[in-house]
Amino acid sequence: VLIAGTFKGMKIKPGSFGKASPGYDVQVVDEDGSVVPRGQEGDLGIRVKPERPFSLFYRGEPERTAECFRGDFYLTGDRGMMDDEGYLWFIGRADDVILSAGYRIGPFEVENALIEHPAVAESAVVSSPDPVRGEVVKAFVVLTADYKSRNHKELIQELQTHVKTVTAPYKYPRKIEFVDHLPKTVSGKIRRVELRKKEWGQQTSKQIWK
Repeated sequence: VLIAGTFKGMKIKPGSFGKASPGYDVQVVDEDGSVVPRGQEGDLGIRVKPERPFSLFYRGEPERTAECFRGDFYLTGDRGMMDDEGYLWFIGRADDVILSAGYRIGPFEVENALIEHPAVAESAVVSSPDPVRGEVVKAFVVLTADYKSRNHKELIQELQTHVKTVTAPYKYPRKIEFVDHLPKTVSGKIRRVELRKKEWGQQTSKQIWK
């Protein structure tokens, strides 16, 4: 089911995944299930009350399914925002969003900033425990061949400065670890959950990604 997209005749906005598909009312909602103002971050939800979209089905695990409802909306599990023209912007999976010193930081934006630097071949951003801020941004970075021999301390500072320039300064990765590989699914999707568990002391002994 295509919930949202950029359709024929629509203006293309790089970085946005478009507008809600016909038949769906997709909104950005707060913790009470109320629609937030345009330009404000929140949870992406599909309106299911008073009538559920005909092609939206729920099956199995009733307790977990119940947790997906908030007010009149079924939550997708994503964080995002809607601009003044109704275009939707993805910030990150709700489970992946980092809460650092009161700021909500989506890993997607930080990863996009990092990949713009010529030293970065791949990156994955997760939360890491911090005694002062609760958690901070940590980036696992796979270096490109030309930068593998560079001084790592200097390179960390360079990457941090780069992210501060490209995004808001508070979003920069306070921790950076260089790795040879990132954990991925068989389809090639990065498994942030493994990296997050590692940071929070829940990683199993089988660290096949190193």
